[in-house]
Amino acid sequence: MSKLIFEKHSLNHASWLPALKKSEEELLRKIPGRFVRGAAPGLPEVSELDVVRHFTNLSQKNFCVDANFYPLGSCTMKYNPKALDAIASSTSFSQIHPYQDEDEIQGALKILYEMQLYLSEITGMDEFTLQPAAGAHGEFCGLLITSACHKLNGNKKTKVLIPDSAHGTNPASAALCGYEVVQVATNPKGLVDVEDLKKKLSDDVACLMMTNPNTLGLFEQDILEIARLVHKAGGLLYYDGANMNALLGISRPGDMGFDIVHLNLHKTFAVPHGSGGPGSGPVGVKKDLIRFLPAPRILKEEDKYLFEKTAPHSIGKLRSFFGNFGAIIRSYAYIKALGREGLRGVSENAILNANYLKARLKDIFEVPYGGTCMHEFVMSAKAQKKRGVRALDIAKRLLDFRVYAPTIYFPLVVEEALMVEPTETESKETLDEFVTILLEINREIHENPQTVLDAPHTTPVGRIDEVTAARRPNLRYKRELKQEAGNKKQEVVIVK
Repeated sequence: MSKLIFEKHSLNHASWLPALKKSEEELLRKIPGRFVRGAAPGLPEVSELDVVRHFTNLSQKNFCVDANFYPLGSCTMKYNPKALDAIASSTSFSQIHPYQDEDEIQGALKILYEMQLYLSEITGMDEFTLQPAAGAHGEFCGLLITSACHKLNGNKKTKVLIPDSAHGTNPASAALCGYEVVQVATNPKGLVDVEDLKKKLSDDVACLMMTNPNTLGLFEQDILEIARLVHKAGGLLYYDGANMNALLGISRPGDMGFDIVHLNLHKTFAVPHGSGGPGSGPVGVKKDLIRFLPAPRILKEEDKYLFEKTAPHSIGKLRSFFGNFGAIIRSYAYIKALGREGLRGVSENAILNANYLKARLKDIFEVPYGGTCMHEFVMSAKAQKKRGVRALDIAKRLLDFRVYAPTIYFPLVVEEALMVEPTETESKETLDEFVTILLEINREIHENPQTVLDAPHTTPVGRIDEVTAARRPNLRYKRELKQEAGNKKQEVVIVK
């Protein structure tokens, strides 16, 4: 079991630094009193070697796509080429400042401007903003644009329609913007129920938020009819771009009738993500909505790139400066390297990998919505639940095999859901190994289910009381310091 760094405190530590030529008290007299601590900071005494080993071991406990298969549905945890990190870290980008004069950062502004063009072409939109910091921030931006558009046109809209299979951020973003959320049902094929949509469309509907393919990994075959109905009712159609990894070079949201799109550069466009960042959620719009985009936008006049000077209808600034510049640089390089055909290949391989896995796993787990999927699919552990093992237990057991679990219990329309997205960067050998592991877990469920119920067995932390952890999280350790007799050294005692 790993120890905290405070538990490794020892007075018998090695040091290679030379002894001080002056006493500690003499040195302290040279420091202004306001900069001197009143008491020791309570840090542990640990040798440099133990510090290095401690944090190196901790880093190796990180579960990441660089080390393990990460089939996290709806998250597109693809491998990110390290060359992109090197490009983004170049001093040409890392040593400039957004407050510099426009004339001094023309290269950076050119990249941002061209990125707006590339994303517009990829999605079928007319203009983009790169400001939003992540997907949910992009949703917030899109709904502010929706609200500003209806307000300018004198329309009082109070509702946002959202499919019952949608990402949880969709209703959260709508509620944050003051809208009433109305749920649209899923039909037996796993698609938006058009008849239910018709019943819920009215003059007070501001927009319909959806993604295509949806979170079941299925392409919405009635999307053109859905767009026609929403527009006829005076609403806008919003595209959640979390699933864009299935469409690159194949189909464009703008051609389907969507008015607003957000993209996740940290999913589709090869920016490392997880643990809170770095995200980037650019938002694109059709031409009638350009005036509402966050300001300032980056414009081009002849051969010069500059910031938009006036934007009277803009929803305002959503983020400091011009978005997550490092993430944008990575995605820009990714798009330039792959080109049109390369991007299409990304989605084609993502779709191929997902359908291959689904075909191999359909005899182990129920797949409630069959047929060809796009970049991901959802299977159910209903049969395993009859033997007392749930999707959560299977997810925990996968950790023992050094495989991250698929998304579980989402979307809510599938009982005991396991949502799998292999992405295009995984090899057939990795996919086959994943199938072998699930076959082994399924065998355990039939022969010795307690092995799965007690999992994980090999991780630093086993099963926790998840309800208590969620309701009463203990996030801190109390540190008590004790003074040793006749010695200024301190012993650190950890008390939970």
